[in-house]
Amino acid sequence: MTEIETEGNAQPYSVSELAFALKRTIEDAYGFVRLRGELSKVTFHGNGHIYLDLKDERASIAGVVWRGQAKSLAVRPETGLEVIVTGKVTTYPGRSQYQIIIETMEPAGVGALLAQLERLKAKLAAEGLFAPEQKRALPATPAIIGVITSPTGAVIRDILHRIADRWPCRVIVWPVVVQGDQAAAQVRAAIPRPDLIIVARGGGSVEDLWPFNDEALARAAAASSIPLISAVGHETDTTLIDFVSDRRAPTPTAAAELATPVLADLAATLMGHGRRLARGGSQAIEIRRTRLSAAARGLPRPTDLMAIASQSLDLAASRLAAALQRNVDRHRHDLVVAAAALRPRLLAAAVEVKSRQISQTGGRLGPSITRRLSSLNDRLTGTGKLLVSLEPKAPLKRGFVLIRGADGRLASRAAQLESGAAIDLEFADGHLGARVDGEVPFALSPPP
Repeated sequence: MTEIETEGNAQPYSVSELAFALKRTIEDAYGFVRLRGELSKVTFHGNGHIYLDLKDERASIAGVVWRGQAKSLAVRPETGLEVIVTGKVTTYPGRSQYQIIIETMEPAGVGALLAQLERLKAKLAAEGLFAPEQKRALPATPAIIGVITSPTGAVIRDILHRIADRWPCRVIVWPVVVQGDQAAAQVRAAIPRPDLIIVARGGGSVEDLWPFNDEALARAAAASSIPLISAVGHETDTTLIDFVSDRRAPTPTAAAELATPVLADLAATLMGHGRRLARGGSQAIEIRRTRLSAAARGLPRPTDLMAIASQSLDLAASRLAAALQRNVDRHRHDLVVAAAALRPRLLAAAVEVKSRQISQTGGRLGPSITRRLSSLNDRLTGTGKLLVSLEPKAPLKRGFVLIRGADGRLASRAAQLESGAAIDLEFADGHLGARVDGEVPFALSPPP
């Protein structure tokens, strides 16, 4: 009876209190765990977080990689990839589930790495990044060669020594790490702008060479407009950058040989071409000289060719003086005939006729102008008289009066004026005001 009462009197938890108590308990107990499993349901969120599940044959646990750690993962999460992760186990109270917050991720063995590499190779091959027509030709005589490799070690020394022996050119070294998490990013960022690029690294294990299987690095190498030679690892090692590069060299020294010609060989070749050119020029000249001599033997002598033309010229020259004289005589005769027809009296008769016509026209011109002016003067006088007769105030001088009403309008009829209305009387010498009286004081007789 006491035990039942004790349980019934226990202080109840709220849901939040219990959820967060469990969260603290699990985080304290599993603050750091190392977990191996297969990835599934990998989701890259737009804010940079990665959500996934880790599973084996009998269980599954949710996992999350925050945006800060996602950039530093040693492997890109993919569904089906077996990995080893480290992190802490926590709970998500909103859904009452536990999950692991992943801080690091690495492939679980070489087999997982190679499987991931094969999937990535198939993806890039399907996009055409490995196609032969995408490969660029190497420059025959590069002026600047860029070498992307570690600044320390035998690789850079072998490349520089081999280039110095073969071809005098400028070499730019971009020092990068060629192993570890930062290797792919540094090599990708170092792709420069010379005539030719060499990406080199010595041999190593699959894990050591894994940065050169990075997808972003492969795409950057394929998109580069500069020819690229890959010399990563030993001859038996194969990385993803080997498939997208324009040439693959088995060793860094072989890459230097692919990138540069041998100056001595070029000089010898040039000298051989010079000697062949000289011999060919001499032979060509000799052949043409022989052909010219053979052709000259079949041609007639220049004196024979010129004899007929010279004789014709002499004959024409002997006839030229007499022909010129006959031409002058004929033109002189024609001039005399034409001058005989030009007599002065013919021109004088024409001048006399024209003078007589001008005198007759001048005699008629004076009376015509006088009659025209008289007619115009008569028209002007008549128009002036009409203007005077139509002047509105001219009748006032003869005793007439203009009558205007109060609104200033002329009154032409008695009906327009009312009895008692004010009117204005305009005489020839001024105005008078008056009022209308309806009675007629006397009878007006008509004017004589």
